[in-house]
Amino acid sequence: MTQGETVPHCPLCHRPIPEDVPQSLHHLIPKLRGGKGGPTVLMHHICHREVHAALTETELARHYNTPEALRSHPRLAKFAAWVAKRPPGFRSKVPGGTRKC
Repeated sequence: MTQGETVPHCPLCHRPIPEDVPQSLHHLIPKLRGGKGGPTVLMHHICHREVHAALTETELARHYNTPEALRSHPRLAKFAAWVAKRPPGFRSKVPGGTRKC
């Protein structure tokens, strides 16, 4: 990152995402639900894993296809509040159980 550039921030937890921390692109509409080539957001890897642990691809496509909608989900809101208190490079297994099928 050169001088003057800003560090991106995770749309779920709002923490900065430095280049040296695990990160991934999240398709706001899952690729298998018509989102291939669609909008993506850069997230911490731990936040991205929690999104996919909490929601099915159908739920993501239909109801949680914006950063605001993701933050409004009760489990993701609770996770975001918890992880926001950790440093940007924090790693952990995804807390809680996997999504209900």
